[in-house]
Amino acid sequence: MEAYFSNLLGFIKLFGIAGAIEVAIIALLIYKLLWSTRKYSFGRLLKGVAVVLALMAIAAMANFYAVSKLFNYVVEYGAIALVVVFQPEIRRVLERMGDTRLFHMMFDSSHRDLDSVETAIHQTVSAYQQMSEDKVGALMVFERANHLDEVIKTGTALDAAVSAELLKNIFWDKAPLHDGAVIVRGGRIVAAGCMLPLSGNANLSRELGMRHRAGIGMSEHSDAVVAIVSEETGSISVAENGMLKRHLAPETLERLLRNGLLTEGEGEQERLPEALMALFKRVGKEAGTNEGNH
Repeated sequence: MEAYFSNLLGFIKLFGIAGAIEVAIIALLIYKLLWSTRKYSFGRLLKGVAVVLALMAIAAMANFYAVSKLFNYVVEYGAIALVVVFQPEIRRVLERMGDTRLFHMMFDSSHRDLDSVETAIHQTVSAYQQMSEDKVGALMVFERANHLDEVIKTGTALDAAVSAELLKNIFWDKAPLHDGAVIVRGGRIVAAGCMLPLSGNANLSRELGMRHRAGIGMSEHSDAVVAIVSEETGSISVAENGMLKRHLAPETLERLLRNGLLTEGEGEQERLPEALMALFKRVGKEAGTNEGNH
């Protein structure tokens, strides 16, 4: 990826720094749109819109007046219908734009205590291994860049270090908070008994219960990593970016949590922005060097 962008360096210089940024923004928007069509259920509808636009262009070139008029009405009123139908998805995109990792890097001076996160992962894996064997249901949400304050308000506020014994007590089936989710921020438990949004994905397996649907829903609405133990089977699962990984061994759970909480990358969708930022830095350095030489 980096070598590919390096080959485009000379081409981008023709546009200057401002032009390079503009091209990168357009490329990023197109990339995100294509990525969304693959990930979300409304991707098929976006493809349908593309087909309608292509037919409009063909009708215009062929001078089909009546057909072009019909397509104009479809687009005019269809746009309003799309906004109404996909209002939750549009709201989710805008929320994610206003609560991105870059935003927090610029305006949030707080930093995670990596030692606390490391301890939280170790304690979580230990607790999940025991609860899996005992078939005790569990649902934990590990907050990342997107703050989960609205979700935290639905539960009981806490301020405690993550420990295996505490987690087993919280999720004990006679405990008052066992049906809700535990929220972990920066390696500490900040709330328990929280209610999570259920996934709206109609393609989910009917085998999945409410815990799994809530975990997937939380991962669809935020960048959080959600760890789940099934009360029926004791199976361990992890939900991230709307995707569910099931039937995990404790070692796999630990690896996924470490990859999600202790590494810099956020997955496949973050690689392009990182490459673009690296390219901007190189263009800026070379531009500064050229100005100094002149």
